[in-house]
Amino acid sequence: VINLVGVLHEYANQGFRKVHVELPGKIVDACQATGITRLLHMSALHADAAKGPSQYLFTKGEGEQIVMQAKELAVTVFKPSIIFGPDDNFYNQFAGLLRINPVLPLACPNSRFAPVYVGDVARAFETALQNDATIGQRYELCGPRVYTFKEIVEEIARMLGLKRRVVGLPDSLARLQAKIFGMLPVKIFTMDNYLSLQVDSICSSNGLEALGITPHSVEGIMTAHFADDPYDTLRQAARRG
Repeated sequence: VINLVGVLHEYANQGFRKVHVELPGKIVDACQATGITRLLHMSALHADAAKGPSQYLFTKGEGEQIVMQAKELAVTVFKPSIIFGPDDNFYNQFAGLLRINPVLPLACPNSRFAPVYVGDVARAFETALQNDATIGQRYELCGPRVYTFKEIVEEIARMLGLKRRVVGLPDSLARLQAKIFGMLPVKIFTMDNYLSLQVDSICSSNGLEALGITPHSVEGIMTAHFADDPYDTLRQAARRG
C-alpha cells in the first residue's frame, strides 16, 4: 500500500487530524486485517509529533509515528521538501499570480526550500519497493539547490519571461496577511501555513542520493513546462477556483 494523502489547508470535511492521523491509522488497521505487509508512507520534512510548529507538521508527525510503530508491517517513510512538476499546485499557482500582478507581496520571503521533482519522488518509491534495505527507514527528499521563498517566486517570473517585483513582507505584515487570507472561503495562505514556514524545508541528508537517484533541477523541468504552454497556468488556476 502507498499512502500519498495529505492536505495543506483545513476545510470542514478534511481537517489535518482526519487526513494525517486518522487515515494512516485506518490504513494500518486495514493492512493488518488483510495480511498486507508492505506500506510506503508520504510524510513531510520536519514533521514532528512532539515539536511541530504548525498543525500541518504536528499531525504529519503523528501519522508518521503511527505507521512506523505498526506491528507486522514493513514500512518506509518519505519526507519531501516542496514537490514540483508540470501539474503541481505551488509553481503553477504562483505563475498565475505573477501573470496578473506586476508587484507581488510575499510572506516569509527568507524561508528556505529545496524543491524536489515529482518524478524523482516517484523513483524513490519505486526503488524502495525493490529494496528490502529501505524497510524501517525514513528518507528526506530534496532537490539539488536550496532557494529562499523569494528566490523561488523570482525564478518563476524569470522562467515566464516576466519582469515582476516581488516584495518581501516584514513578519508583522506576513502574520496579518495569513490571518486575512485564512478567512477566505478558498484557502491560499493561512496562519498554519505561516507557522510551517518558520522552519526551513531543507534536508539534513538527501535520501535521493542514498537511493542512487540524481535529483533534477527546477529550471530543467519547469522552464520547458512554462514555455510549452504559457497560458496553461491560468487555465489550471481557473479550474482550481
